[in-house]
Formats: sequence, structure tokens, C-alpha cells
Amino acid sequence: MSFRKADPRTAGSIRVRLISLGLLVVGWWAFAVALADPEILPSPLEIARLTARELFNGPLLYNLGVTLGRVVAAFILAMAIGTVAGLVMGRRKAVDTWLDPWLLFFLNLPALVTIVLCYLWIGLTEVAAITAVAINKIPMVTVLIREGARTFDPALDDMSRIFRVPGITRLRHIIAPQLAPYFAASARTGTALIWKIVLVVEFLGRSNGVGFQIHLYFQLFDVAMVLTYALSFIAVMLTIEFAILQPWERRASRWRQA
Repeated sequence: MSFRKADPRTAGSIRVRLISLGLLVVGWWAFAVALADPEILPSPLEIARLTARELFNGPLLYNLGVTLGRVVAAFILAMAIGTVAGLVMGRRKAVDTWLDPWLLFFLNLPALVTIVLCYLWIGLTEVAAITAVAINKIPMVTVLIREGARTFDPALDDMSRIFRVPGITRLRHIIAPQLAPYFAASARTGTALIWKIVLVVEFLGRSNGVGFQIHLYFQLFDVAMVLTYALSFIAVMLTIEFAILQPWERRASRWRQA
């Protein structure tokens, strides 16, 4: 039995990230001590205590789950629609010419306007919340996938036509590998955008979730609880980023370096 040795570069990167995060916490702690006013900026220890209390005796876990569910739903919807739209626009010049003005319009449409209009047109519902988030994410996915589709190797296209490669096989072995790095990049950037918009959606029109809790404690001028809920969800999203999305993007791009 053989054991694979850990990559020294990976281990070094992890150490640097941990040291950087530690310096951020130390700086926060020093600033909190200098202010000496926990109502303005509580210390990391106080936030840790509140997080533990809300996690074991409060609604933190429930609200994290609700918000994460909305993030996942909006992410899947936006990635599906944006990937199809970007692939078609990247491969069909006429379609790209027709739809490019629409894409520019939605890229520049403020997220707040989209959220408000969805709530006004659809109502204060889950459908409206998820639709508003997806609409804000779809243009970004479309742009990245379109750029990926434009870089396809024409020689591979010619080969697939000459040998009459079936559509499913062509999608799996020719299109998907070339598109994978762009898909992974759009997933990473999109996740960071989606969860922030989800919090705004919850802040404005939902009765649960992390954004709703932040709205509640904002009305009470409770800085500590606002930070508790905000940092808890940031921790969840960073875990997804470092444990899933970044390794996936590196793996998707590995074939280009071979």
C-alpha cells in the first residue's frame, strides 16, 4: 500500500492563509480593545460566545440552513440558464448579436431594482426571492461561458464532424472539458455574489434567514448580533469556497497544463 505525499506548495498555502486569518483576528481584537466600547465593536471572544449560544440554544442553525437553501436554489437556476445562454451566444454569432444588448442591460441593472420589482410583481414569496437572485447572477454566468465557448479549438470541431461524433459524446468529451474552467470560474464568482444578494432579499422581504436576522438586530442597534449572524454565514461560504469550489476549479483547469 502506498501513501500519496502532501504537496508542499499546498501545505505552505494553507499555512499562509491561516496566518493571514490570525492577523485579521488580532487586528480586530486590538481595535476593539482600543475603542473599549463593545456596543460599537465587540471583541472576537464575545462574538465567539454569542455564536456558540445561538448555535446551541438559538435559531442560528435554522437560519443558516434557510439562507443556504436559497443560495443553492438560485445558484442552480442561474448556472443552468446562464450556461445554456452563454454556450449558444458563444457558438452562434447571429444569436450573440441579437442578445448582446439584452445581456448588457441586465448586467447593468442594479440588484436592488430587480429585488424590488420581483417582490412587487410576484409577491413576498420564495419564488420571488430566488428569481430575483437568479436574474442578477445569470448575466455574469452567460458572459463567462460565452467567452469560454469562443475559445473552443476549431480543429476539435472539425474532427468531430468528420468522424460524425454523436452529440452526447461530443458534449462529454469535446465541449465539456474545454468549458469546464470557465464553468468553475463562473461558479466561484457567482457563489460570492449570490449569497450577498440573498441576504439583501431576506433583509427586504423574508421572515427568516440570516438576512432577516440581521435586519431584526439592525432595528435593535445590536452590533454584536449583526456580526454574529454575518460572520457565521461568511464562515459557511468560506468553507464551501476552500473545500469544494477552489479544488474543483483547479481540477477543471488541470488538463490545460498537461
